[in-house]
Amino acid sequence: MAARQAVLGMESGAFHYGATPVFSDVSFLLDDAKTALVGENGAGKSTLLKCLAGELELDRGQVVRSRGLRVGSLPQDTPEGLGDLTVRDVLRRSLEKVGQGDDEWRIDVLLDEIGVSYETAEGRFGALSGGWQRLILIAAAARLEDPDILILDEPTNHLDLGNINVLERWLTQDFEIPMLIVSHDREFLNRVTERTLFLRADGVHAFKTTFSVAREQLLSRDATAAAQRKLEEKEIKRLEAAAARYKVWAVKNPGLNKRKNAIETRIARIEADRTQTYVSRERRLELADGEIDAKVALRLSNLAVKTPDGARTLITIDRLNIAAGERVALLGVNGAGKSTLLNVLASAFDPEREHYDGQAPVRFNPAARLVYFDQSMRDLPLKTSLLDYVAAAPDATEKDAIKLLAQAGFAFTRIREPIGVLSYGERSRLMFLRMKLEKPNLYLLDEPTNHLDIEGQEDLEAQLDETDVSCIFVSHDRYFTRAAATRFLEIRKGRLVEVEDPEAFFDAQG
Repeated sequence: MAARQAVLGMESGAFHYGATPVFSDVSFLLDDAKTALVGENGAGKSTLLKCLAGELELDRGQVVRSRGLRVGSLPQDTPEGLGDLTVRDVLRRSLEKVGQGDDEWRIDVLLDEIGVSYETAEGRFGALSGGWQRLILIAAAARLEDPDILILDEPTNHLDLGNINVLERWLTQDFEIPMLIVSHDREFLNRVTERTLFLRADGVHAFKTTFSVAREQLLSRDATAAAQRKLEEKEIKRLEAAAARYKVWAVKNPGLNKRKNAIETRIARIEADRTQTYVSRERRLELADGEIDAKVALRLSNLAVKTPDGARTLITIDRLNIAAGERVALLGVNGAGKSTLLNVLASAFDPEREHYDGQAPVRFNPAARLVYFDQSMRDLPLKTSLLDYVAAAPDATEKDAIKLLAQAGFAFTRIREPIGVLSYGERSRLMFLRMKLEKPNLYLLDEPTNHLDIEGQEDLEAQLDETDVSCIFVSHDRYFTRAAATRFLEIRKGRLVEVEDPEAFFDAQG
């Protein structure tokens, strides 16, 4: 149980990478609550967590922490070098980290608590799915390292919906310690956290409430500040015009200079106390607004979706039509074949063929222009510059590419850098930008929100709602699935079943 006097926070903290500011004027103090830390991609959330954990040092300000405070932390990516260790050895490292390597019994208690068998514990850590690797590391940090405060960076990464529900249960019912959690999963934040910190260029804004309520309060505060700033600017212009008139009149009547000086003093006072407003970076995430001039975008008939090695059939589809403009969410447990189905559809698309065989299992509308977002982003040419990648799109010029990159929030100083230096969130935005230039009207999206910040997710939801594109997507993001889809297909026992909404499926994953 965490000590009540446990204190962790920051006072006037600032950090730079070289000459580039990452965050500045950051002040906050954590309490006994489970706290969300939210910010757009590039705001410095992961860097801030590393400063709190002692992995990086602030350039200015200080980390505030009580004497002897023990901080448990889990980075965004699974640490290297664990794959060939046994699960037990990985857990033992957590005990050794806090000087309790001889307390092997604690590992057995934890394994029993989280439902891991003896055989699994003695097997290779690398043989586990990415989701279970992450769950075990979270459990080790929370239980075996005895932290006073637990810091988690994107804990739902690599987790399917069932594992996300497991994690939510752990964090809300089983792990009774204060936490600081960075996540872009809005549903997860609403279920797990009770306090919210927004990291912005002007510092941290704190709210003692869940994410969705806090976001509404923050946006309301922004709107009020913007309105007040507009009134102040209007008043400044009025006073400046008055001062200019008195200046002219004072040529013939010097006594009016006193009135002019008083007005200028008032202008200076208003400017000094001018309301500060927040303006987010211009970072448009846009989809092409392409229509299919027909009622059906895609027809499937007698399609068998097999494992990549062809050894087993995952899904059998007797008949399925996807209407133009429909946004279809594919639901199914991990391993049901959702991503495999998207890959089969993407592989079947041939833009060089104007017409498809009427008997083929996969038949696209001849007017279809398809793009495929693969969650692994494995086809991104990491050594190619941002500018060259975008400019290589059909009919794109270098001038077009520079303009579009700026609109998407990529600084001019970075556009000749290789794609490999970008964060995963920035790579996602870059892929959507390039896909837009292909002028698609049919999107296949495999976990499109995995690395997008919350603003990017909302952009994507809005674009799907406002455009007439067709879309089939797979997502573990419950909030996005509800907001984006107009139709739901669940994979049950190798068949596609139409469902009215995703709620029963979501609930069953617990």
